[in-house]
Amino acid sequence: MSILLISDPGLPTRRAQAVRDDLQGLLDATFREPVRLLLHTSMLRLRPDDSLDLGDAVALAEQYEGPDVVLLLTEIPRLIDGRPLIAEIFPAERVAVVSCPTLGAFRNRSRIIDALVDCARRMHPPPEPRPGVRVGTRWSHWIEAEGEDGHAMLRARAWLAGPRTVLGMIAGNEPIRTAPRLSSAMAAAAATGAFGIFYSSIWAMSTYLSTPRLLGIGALAIMAMVTWLIVSNGLWDRPRRSNLARVVLLYNLSTVGTLLLCVLALYAALVALILAGGTIVIAPDYMATVIGDAPSWSTYLDIAWLSAAMGVVAGGLGSSFDSGTDLRSLTHGQRERQRRYTEEDGDSAAESRGAVADDAGS
Repeated sequence: MSILLISDPGLPTRRAQAVRDDLQGLLDATFREPVRLLLHTSMLRLRPDDSLDLGDAVALAEQYEGPDVVLLLTEIPRLIDGRPLIAEIFPAERVAVVSCPTLGAFRNRSRIIDALVDCARRMHPPPEPRPGVRVGTRWSHWIEAEGEDGHAMLRARAWLAGPRTVLGMIAGNEPIRTAPRLSSAMAAAAATGAFGIFYSSIWAMSTYLSTPRLLGIGALAIMAMVTWLIVSNGLWDRPRRSNLARVVLLYNLSTVGTLLLCVLALYAALVALILAGGTIVIAPDYMATVIGDAPSWSTYLDIAWLSAAMGVVAGGLGSSFDSGTDLRSLTHGQRERQRRYTEEDGDSAAESRGAVADDAGS
C-alpha cells in the first residue's frame, strides 16, 4: 500500500517531515501491511472562485504511479457553514485535504498524525487494528455529505475551534521569523529608547509613575505600533463577497496576532537593552541626586520600560521607510494570492485578498 502526502511549502512541510516517522509507524500498525509513505512539497492553488484545485494533486499522484491514498496538508484555513473544517475526503479523486491551521498551534504534532491516519482509514478501510492502536479523534467528529457517497468532512467538536484556527494561522505566519525582518523598526526604536538613558527628566518621570500606569503606557505603545503597521502596509483585508466575511475575519485576526507577537518581542528586546545600558552608564549616586532617593534595580527597570515605550512608537514610524521589508508577504493573505491562476484578470487578482472556499465542495 502506498500513501502520498503532499504538503504546502513552509510550516506544513516542516510539520510533515517532523511527524514522518511516527506517522509511518501508526500507518503500519493500522493497516497491518507494508505502507510506503511518500512526501512531496507543492503549493496547492486556488481556482478563480476561491475553491481548492485538486487537479495538481491528481497529476502528482500519476507521477507516483497512482498511490492508494493522496493526503494534502495545506496552510489554507477552511470553513464549512462558518465553522472550521479540519479535513475533507473526496472519494472520486482518492484525495483527502487536511487544513493545518484548524489543528491549532499546540499539540499539533499528534493532531496532524491523527487526522492524516483517520483520512487514510476512511479512504482505504483496513482490517481491525492491532490492540493499543488509537482509532479516531476525541476532539473532532466526521459528518457525511448529503447525496455523495464517501464524501465526508471532519469538524472540531469544541467551541474553541475558531480561536484554535486563529492560533494555527498565527503559527503559520511564523512570528519568530517575522520579527527580525523589522530591522528598521528596531533601529529607530533603539535610537529613540537610548535617549531615556541620558535624559534625567525621563528618570524622574518613570520614578513618579505607578506600576499600573507604566504597564498601561507600554500596552498603548504596543497597540499604537501594531495599528500603524497594519494601516501603513494595508494589511487589513476586506471580503470581496459576503460569504467570505468569516474567513477574512480569521485572516485579519491572525495578522493582528502575528504583529502583536512581533512587537512584543521587539519591546522585550528594547527593555533588556536599555536596562543593560542604563545600569552601565547611569551611576547610582548621580541618579540619587536627580530623583531624590537611592535608586534600586526596579528604578532602572522603570526607566527602561518607559524608554522602550517611546522607542516602540518611533519604531513603528521607522518601519514605514524600510523598502526591504514587505509585511504583506508575511501574512496568509499574500500567500493566498500567490495560489491564484495567472490567466485570470491580472488587476483583480492582484487587488484581491487570499481566501478559502466556504462550501463543502472546496
